[in-house]
Amino acid sequence: MNPTEQGTAGSAAILMLQGTASDVGKSVITAALCRIFMQDGFRTAPFKSQNMALNSYVTEDGKEIGRAQGMQAEACGIEATTDMNPILIKPTHDMHSQIVVHGRPLANMSAADYRSNYLPTAKDTVMDALGRLRSEYDIVVMEGAGSPAEINLKDRDIVNMNLAGWADAPVVLVADIDRGGVFAFLVGTLELLEPHERERVKGFIINKFRGDLSLLQPGLDWLEERTGIPVLGVLPYIHDIRLEAEDSVVLEKLSGSGAGSADIDIAVIRSPRISNFTDVDPLMEEPGVSVRFVSRSDELGNPDVIVLPGTKNTIGDLAYLRERGFEAAIAKEMESGGTQLVGICGGYQMLGRQLRDPHGVEGSKAQEVKGLGYLPLATIFAEEKRTVRVSGLLDPECPVQLSRLEQVMSVALEGYEIHMGSTELLLDSEVGVHPLFQMIEAEGVFKAEGCGTQNGRIWGTYLHGVFHNDEFRRSWLNAIREKKGILLEDSTFSVKELKEREFDRIAESVREHVRLDKIYQLMGIGT
Repeated sequence: MNPTEQGTAGSAAILMLQGTASDVGKSVITAALCRIFMQDGFRTAPFKSQNMALNSYVTEDGKEIGRAQGMQAEACGIEATTDMNPILIKPTHDMHSQIVVHGRPLANMSAADYRSNYLPTAKDTVMDALGRLRSEYDIVVMEGAGSPAEINLKDRDIVNMNLAGWADAPVVLVADIDRGGVFAFLVGTLELLEPHERERVKGFIINKFRGDLSLLQPGLDWLEERTGIPVLGVLPYIHDIRLEAEDSVVLEKLSGSGAGSADIDIAVIRSPRISNFTDVDPLMEEPGVSVRFVSRSDELGNPDVIVLPGTKNTIGDLAYLRERGFEAAIAKEMESGGTQLVGICGGYQMLGRQLRDPHGVEGSKAQEVKGLGYLPLATIFAEEKRTVRVSGLLDPECPVQLSRLEQVMSVALEGYEIHMGSTELLLDSEVGVHPLFQMIEAEGVFKAEGCGTQNGRIWGTYLHGVFHNDEFRRSWLNAIREKKGILLEDSTFSVKELKEREFDRIAESVREHVRLDKIYQLMGIGT
């Protein structure tokens, strides 16, 4: 039965996933359900009213939302819109964040100001967005944030139980058994909810289980008897999920000081406000390539490549790198003559000589600081943010070291930009540099983008997703292999095809281990 035939005409069926804590797997399970409902023939959309994340996603119309909702929209086979994440919070410095509403920056606010001055007015923004989705789709899968039992936040909640009440949504509570204490997490969460909130919880999903389910069954029986709420499924621990993360907590698993037996060692410097680190995800999938996130200069080692990734606060994170000794450690590696230095977005800005912030965009006052000085560039921060999807080609004089260059020159490059301000080339006869790409600005009009030294050892770009371009990535890695005398890789994988396989893989696991008949019943859909 089509859910639009249920209840109010034109109003989609709805389901909400909430968690007992952050990082219990809500985003992945939401994506899996989105893929399942799409496979079953329902027009499906994701929704998260408020998201706090530094890994963001640019929609087709150049707006910014949380990366998880962009990924979930891809699982549904649809284009993401700002209605799927109308409010995005991007921490900047100290206790302040940039508040992005429907894809555009609204203001920088302290946590107290946001709570006192914005949240009381946010309900209309949230419900209008949800209403539009429910009028356009058959099913909307809503994702909560953190835990619904945060006592200090509940009175002005717009993302968990208050939202479930406004939308009249059934709630499935997700818990992570791998971190331990799963029954305490579930029962404790229920105990901290108000009676009307507990009534909304219609089922549990236990995630990341390892072992013999028969040994867990007595606990499941006790939980159902104790709470009167059914366990709808126990999901096994799904290893190596290759979907983009939005929370830097995943980087703890990728930190390290050594490359092991890998042919190519890539060290990504992890700063406090690192953002869009998913730029390097495809490199992790390449055979013989090690990607390490390093937080201390003594972890840097002697990598083949040092990557300075994106950041929400370039000036603040540059100061952090200096305080931690990274500036000297990078200089030592670059003097050795074998390491490449790559900057993406904020990292690209750091590679320049000057960082000017006349409007106090990156802090509370105007300031000007010196960059790392590897490229003759000056960045001037502006109050207006550039968020856009872009495409183009390699510049004819692109200095990036690439193998079999002729095969890559005519291949279209795609990605997106998210940054405040612009980076300009300083007139300097001592340093020879060239642009990397020619990006399409308008029909028939191209604009030079990125910058690199003539020897190709140092280069930077605003192009997020540069390594998601399969031919460019393979050619760049093969150039490193050539230099090291390592056998080249003749082919590479497709990032898009890999992601599609991952959506199907997590969907298959949920189909096998979750009572989908009960899920459909909760939404009022006959199966």
